Amino acid sequence: MTESADHIVQLDQFRYHHALEETPGCSLVFFTGPHCGACKVLRRVLAGLAADMDLSVFEVDAERDLALAREFAVFHLPSMFLYVDGEYHCELQAEARGPAIAAAIEAALARPAEEAP
Repeated sequence: MTESADHIVQLDQFRYHHALEETPGCSLVFFTGPHCGACKVLRRVLAGLAADMDLSVFEVDAERDLALAREFAVFHLPSMFLYVDGEYHCELQAEARGPAIAAAIEAALARPAEEAP
């Protein structure tokens, strides 16, 4: 598990569940790929959002960690998943803009948690 300068923590299949269980508050996990242009845009947006909100952001390389991608049925990149106090809450869908993601998180938190994939 490594943290980049923009405070986005890289996770792999061996640390994924343990790291999230240890993280209080809201956490957002996004699955990326090295050749995904939309993922690079989302990464910049999430780095800014993490700085503005009380939000932990984690990144998973879906190509390298196929087991996690399969576990969460990731069929397109980027894909985002919201956790609250270490527990899966829901898949999050929003435009790659800070205000849209913040609004999607707020709306998701107003609903009951979904069952983890």
